Amino acid sequence: MPDKIHRLPSALGLTGLCRSALYKALKEESFPEPVLLGKRAVGWRESDLTAWVQSRQKRSAAKG
Repeated sequence: MPDKIHRLPSALGLTGLCRSALYKALKEESFPEPVLLGKRAVGWRESDLTAWVQSRQKRSAAKG
């Protein structure tokens, strides 16, 4: 079954990030690369977002 593609508003909701934090993480290459949907449209694969959130949870659990 193919991944669901999330546009920016739902990607922000899934990750808990604000828009500027998401784009900062993209610039730092610590956030999954978006999928090009059109000339000016991008989205993120649900599996990539889920994996990213889980990696952040593991990292914060290791610190605590």
